[in-house]
Amino acid sequence: MERVSREDIPKGMFENLMVIENYINDSPLDLKLLELIRLRVAQVNNCTYCVNMHRKELKDAGEIDERIASLNDWRETTLFSEKEKAVLNFTEKLTKISSEQIDDELIDSLSNHFNKSEICYLTLAVSQINTWTRLMKTFNFPS
Repeated sequence: MERVSREDIPKGMFENLMVIENYINDSPLDLKLLELIRLRVAQVNNCTYCVNMHRKELKDAGEIDERIASLNDWRETTLFSEKEKAVLNFTEKLTKISSEQIDDELIDSLSNHFNKSEICYLTLAVSQINTWTRLMKTFNFPS
């Protein structure tokens, strides 16, 4: 049962979050990479609503089923590039920031594939999807 209905959400909350979402989507980052980030954060946060949504979004962005199914095990498969693995590692560490380290080595691994501006967009993208998953888990929207 949902704890907060869509009608209970203050006017402008989701609309303002969508402004940030659109800003990220208009960034130089590839949409498929952004959806990988979003799905992985949803998985880490155990947000069924977000997992279902971003699995569909990733499929719509052209991702293949095998990679979507393997995302939980991205470290153990050869299906993801070194660039994607650097992003997924960063995604998990930023999502688990209370127990994980954001150290120079982590940023250096991103710097092998992204410029500083793109790293800023990556950081915002991970932060944004974490905001969404926390809202959905709190509100308990049906999936």
